[in-house]
Amino acid sequence: MNFKEIIKSIENENYQPIYFLNGENTYFIDKISDKLLNSVLEDSEKDFNETIFYGKDSNPEMILDVCKRYPVMSSRQLVVVKEAQHLSRNLSNFEYYFKNPVPSTILVFCYKGKKLEKRKSIGKFLLKNNFIHDFDPIKDYQIPDWIINCAKENNIKFDRQAIVLFAEFLGNNLSEIEKNIQKLKLLIKEDQSVDIDMVQKHIGFSKEYNLFELTDAIAAMNVQKAGFIAHHFGKNNKNHPIVVTISHLYGFFTKLMKFHFYKDHMNDQQISGKIGVHPFFLKQYKQAASFYNKSKLAQILSHLRHYDLMSKGVIVPNISEKEILKEMIFKIMH
Repeated sequence: MNFKEIIKSIENENYQPIYFLNGENTYFIDKISDKLLNSVLEDSEKDFNETIFYGKDSNPEMILDVCKRYPVMSSRQLVVVKEAQHLSRNLSNFEYYFKNPVPSTILVFCYKGKKLEKRKSIGKFLLKNNFIHDFDPIKDYQIPDWIINCAKENNIKFDRQAIVLFAEFLGNNLSEIEKNIQKLKLLIKEDQSVDIDMVQKHIGFSKEYNLFELTDAIAAMNVQKAGFIAHHFGKNNKNHPIVVTISHLYGFFTKLMKFHFYKDHMNDQQISGKIGVHPFFLKQYKQAASFYNKSKLAQILSHLRHYDLMSKGVIVPNISEKEILKEMIFKIMH
């Protein structure tokens, strides 16, 4: 079952004896566990029949002892194990219970940041019985639709450009998207749409970009996105050292120069072998080649060598690394 199907089944009180929620999409895991905590028991039943454990502070024996007891003045009890990934080395202790759960107990594992190995005995069993649910981060192309749907649930509207900028600022962090939409709801007037100015004024930049996304933006001549990423790198230079950025870009543009020399007399497979990239990524080079000719590439490689010397202190700059990066990206794309 996917996220929506699980939520629907909970609303219909079609509960499973075990929910093993795992993966990198912690938003979905939290939403499902919260839905169960708010749905399974009445408030008057919770004192004796709802137990929350935290993986770091628990052990299998403690959890299993509670799972095996019977509910008090209720038809079921709920046991939620948050941060269950901290119990990864002890999961074998739960195998017998997973195969023989107490019918009146609903056991929820919130196993965040990674997935359980499906080839092992426990993983195979949970998968076969539909007790395990994988949640991956949503893809970039899905973010605008997610923003639109979340905005509808909160009865607000976004201008098209505002959606794009909102996605650029927050990426696929669904918790941040939801939180900031609720924040904007408090700020806008009735019948007012969220525009690009409101997003710039009220929404903080929180997406964690990487070098490959910077390369994608440069290859696509997406000046705005490349600028956002460069700004982010400049503010977080400990996590994104400029020397590493320059080295990565120098490698990309060197391969792009080679691509220009091979593209007219070799097929894709041959070109991939010559420039040293997987055939899947060749479309990026084809796209970039339409924006950067050989003359422009020679200039870019010269610029990158210059900025490399600056970043290493050979040429002493009188500007910050943040400004060097900003200037470098500008010269590459103009």
